[in-house]
Amino acid sequence: QQFQMSNGNSQSETAAAPQTHDGEFAVPYPVPLKRHRTRSMADRAHKQPVQHGRVTYFCRQRGHGFILLTDTSQSTQAESIFVHISDIDEEYVPVPGDEVEFRMIPIPPKNEKYQAVHVRIIHLAPGVTHHKWSEPVDQ
Repeated sequence: QQFQMSNGNSQSETAAAPQTHDGEFAVPYPVPLKRHRTRSMADRAHKQPVQHGRVTYFCRQRGHGFILLTDTSQSTQAESIFVHISDIDEEYVPVPGDEVEFRMIPIPPKNEKYQAVHVRIIHLAPGVTHHKWSEPVDQ
């Protein structure tokens, strides 16, 4: 069976959907590939300026990482920004040293810290092997 991904590509189903005893799906099926935000949060993200940074850590298995904000004109210190795997709009898995551009939105519920969304790699780190999302995860 095929399903449509958020980037317009099709992907084949690789495993049967988990079901409860009455035949209903236990989790959304197919599992959403992109995080769905409220319309107001999505609008707020698109209104934010594009920031630039460098990936300091990313773990594909855990599904998150951190970006060091390189534009420090708005603050006195370089700031480390959280990034979730669902917010990366790129065919390559980020690795430390990659230069990225992104927008920042507050992390609910307190909205005290920020996370990166709409993350795009603008310069791949030299001398590092880059893997595509479609490649198997190294164990």
